[in-house]
Amino acid sequence: MGAAPTSAASDVAGPAATGPGTSAEIPVPNLILNGTDDTFSAVLDLSSTVPVIVDIWAEWCEPCKQLSPVLDKLTMEFAGRFILVKVDADANPQLVQAFQAQSIPTVAAVIAGRPVQLFQGAVPEAQVREVITQLLTLAEQNGVTGLAVPAEGATPPAAPEPKPLPPLHQEAFDAAEKGDYPGAIAAWKKALTQNPNDADARAGLAQISLLHRLEGKTMTDVREAAAANPAGVAEQMAVADLDISGGHFEDGFLRLLELYPTVDADGKNAVRERLLELFEVVGKDDPTVMVARRQLPNLLY
Repeated sequence: MGAAPTSAASDVAGPAATGPGTSAEIPVPNLILNGTDDTFSAVLDLSSTVPVIVDIWAEWCEPCKQLSPVLDKLTMEFAGRFILVKVDADANPQLVQAFQAQSIPTVAAVIAGRPVQLFQGAVPEAQVREVITQLLTLAEQNGVTGLAVPAEGATPPAAPEPKPLPPLHQEAFDAAEKGDYPGAIAAWKKALTQNPNDADARAGLAQISLLHRLEGKTMTDVREAAAANPAGVAEQMAVADLDISGGHFEDGFLRLLELYPTVDADGKNAVRERLLELFEVVGKDDPTVMVARRQLPNLLY
């Protein structure tokens, strides 16, 4: 799950009581903290002086393993302009409910005690960076401009010992963490060649392919291109990718299902293949996938 955060309990030091508008340095144990149902009140207090980003994850969640290194990296890069709080969804049902986390990962924020929904699902680094920049602007507008300063001698949290993975799975994850999406894709494809029934490899290939397609693109560019060419298969599939990566599963599937009957044979093949791939990204047991799967055969025949 990437870096192992420290506790976000009441040891968060604090001029938090000074309220919004504080531009002071805020002592914290580290820039990446653990949040739990029992200790989250300290996070709410902290959010009155520095923005807090909340990453709701789960150990079993494959997209979380793609997103976590991105969040960790950007937390260190922004150097205290926000705090990252990680919440284990399985252990903290109250926070899952409070943030309305309908799928994992869910990334939200807290500014001056108020929750802000950000996105769901694995999202490319460029898009995460854009969201964070917009969040910091919102925080400034609300007077939340403090700078979090780790305790003296604090070091970036150490990664936990990972559970052993099959060699090609590990190769794929290693490549993804370095941003080498083509290398990760090649590893997943090799794993599927060796075992066509490897469901984890099939899902991993779909997820990393989605990230690769969105790499370097912004939400604005993708949506403007689609608006300029409503009949364009590539442009509409790119928006569907964006919707799925942001957790808007129903919107992404509906866009492709509505596009399918309007395009030629080659377009239909492309849309059908993309739908099946995105089903793997979201997961076959997700309700939106079940609904979309039932609609797809009606379009094929």
